[in-house]
Amino acid sequence: MKVKKSSKKVFIDGPISPDFISNSIAKHQSKTSIGSHQIFLGQVREDQIENKNVKAIQYSAYEEMAEKEFSRIREEAFDKFDLVCMHIYHSLNLVKAGEICLFVFVSSSHREAAYEGLHFIVEEVKSKVPIFGKEIFEDETYKWKENLIND
Repeated sequence: MKVKKSSKKVFIDGPISPDFISNSIAKHQSKTSIGSHQIFLGQVREDQIENKNVKAIQYSAYEEMAEKEFSRIREEAFDKFDLVCMHIYHSLNLVKAGEICLFVFVSSSHREAAYEGLHFIVEEVKSKVPIFGKEIFEDETYKWKENLIND
């Protein structure tokens, strides 16, 4: 019987730091039933749109609705895949080009469940969670980002 883990706070103010990511990984060394970890890091790209470079993305969300959707994704992933542990973190507010805005970390006894579970989670987050990104250009103008499934 699978034990479902309780939901944790998903949103982080600003970029997700390398220290936060490495500390999350280090905390799993004592969990000896884990044989595989998979990590996805979403990074803000310095895209060029209409001859302007994206310098940052300002993230906002319908937080209550987003937290419910993250919880649904979490429960569905635990039901579908043999995961031992899962963490999802997403930035709110300003994240500069080159900084991390999404961190998904899954663990399982075997690699196949971790691979498949991670892919499922990232695709669900990108397509179903009400998070919005305002791409800010070097001249301080902006454009609302459209999430593409293959992005």
